[in-house]
Amino acid sequence: MLLKTLHGRLTLILLVLLCLIGCLSVPLTLFTTQNYQQEVAQNLNRPLASSLAAHLTETNLFSHAPARLSKARSEIKYLMVINPDIDVYLLDTRGTILAYSGAPSDIRRDRVPLAPLQRFLTKSVRLPILNDDPRSSADRKVFSAAPIYASGQHPPNSPQGYVYVILGGQHYDSVAGLLRRSYILRSSLWGLGVLLASVSVAGLFLFRLLTQRLRRLTVAMETFRDLDFLEANSVQSTRLFAPWRGIVSPRDELDRLGTVCLQMSDRIQGQIQELALADTHRREMVSNASHDLRTPLAALQGYLETLLMKEGRMTPEEQRGYLQVAIRHSDRLAKLIGELFELAQLDAREVSLNSEAFSLSELVQDVVQQHQLTAEQKQIRLHASLPENLPFVRADIGLIERVLENLLENALRYTPEGGMVAVSLALEAESIGVRVTDTGCGISPADLAHIFERFYRAPGQSEKPGCAGLGLAIAKRILELHGSSITVESVLDQGTAFTFHLPIEKAQG
Repeated sequence: MLLKTLHGRLTLILLVLLCLIGCLSVPLTLFTTQNYQQEVAQNLNRPLASSLAAHLTETNLFSHAPARLSKARSEIKYLMVINPDIDVYLLDTRGTILAYSGAPSDIRRDRVPLAPLQRFLTKSVRLPILNDDPRSSADRKVFSAAPIYASGQHPPNSPQGYVYVILGGQHYDSVAGLLRRSYILRSSLWGLGVLLASVSVAGLFLFRLLTQRLRRLTVAMETFRDLDFLEANSVQSTRLFAPWRGIVSPRDELDRLGTVCLQMSDRIQGQIQELALADTHRREMVSNASHDLRTPLAALQGYLETLLMKEGRMTPEEQRGYLQVAIRHSDRLAKLIGELFELAQLDAREVSLNSEAFSLSELVQDVVQQHQLTAEQKQIRLHASLPENLPFVRADIGLIERVLENLLENALRYTPEGGMVAVSLALEAESIGVRVTDTGCGISPADLAHIFERFYRAPGQSEKPGCAGLGLAIAKRILELHGSSITVESVLDQGTAFTFHLPIEKAQG
């Protein structure tokens, strides 16, 4: 179970690394300790062979004669009794062993290489220097050596032989022996083992402490998931995400991760709420669309059925009246279907812009003129405020005309008799602002956020004739295609103002 957690795996990795370090450090420590011991022993015992060589020279014991060699062997054995950790050999000038301190059965070699001895006799040589151990056919050990000269002769005359002293003897033949002899080395290895165990335990505790915030974040995210992402603001979730809500400057990656997860949970919560709201609006839209389509279709069907039922019993004037009503409902139905199709094209980005330079003043004048008769019939004053010498704008003239028509139709629909609708243009730094105002019933603040949604109609306005709730949505999509936006300002019972901007044509001379 521990290995399934992050801190458990981190602790295992730390333990493996520490064991690897320990496995590497033990042989390294043994190697360096042994080399250091050999270097110290060779340095300290450098005069040993010289003293023995001087003694043999003074007593004239070095000779190939058996009697003198026997006496020299006795001297060597005496030294062995004093210092049993050394083996002493007398060599001739070719390295052949003439006398030694051990038993004949212990000797495995009868000759020693002289090259290492010559290097040792060079004072500036780097120690330790190893040479063959006559007691072994394969081992090499540190040694001390000195030349033996004839009595009464001094260097640089050629030596008659060499004193060759193996340091350490049989007691230093293995690393196990080294460990048994060295209390400090044994203590160091035991200390290393205790240190590895202590660091492992401390690592387990510290890694658990360091990953505590990560575990808490995991619990918070799992709880958020178990709540179906719908109750991020509940008491439980708020408590779980509390450590990250007040973070201004993240201390480390875990704080940044927690902050990102908090922002993500809040965003998911908001998106779910938006989706729920959008689904509600979609249902309302379908209901409204069904109602708006069914109403003129039912009326059209009713009038046509009446004409069929009363065929031959109606005067031409009555028939004409029924047909005119049916045509009006047919036009209303065709307009609604056309608006739905147009909005679908705009949403799917299937409408391509045919941008061109044109006079916005002339376009506004034409659209106002087209709606002048409707305004007069409703006894509404409709006028345009158009400054002179305005520069051309670049846009799709057909789509911008559609925007103006929708805004004017909307304004005339909700403005009572005696009211006023105005269209004004204003030159700005790099664009021309278009503003459509009316003195109608106004829009409540609660409805302002939804008026550009398709089929949305403010409460109490659902029965307005010709109002399908698509005109403002179409206008907004068209302006978004032009890289512009539309804003609205409204005060209840005072009126509403819609504003948008179009860029000035740059290529004018």
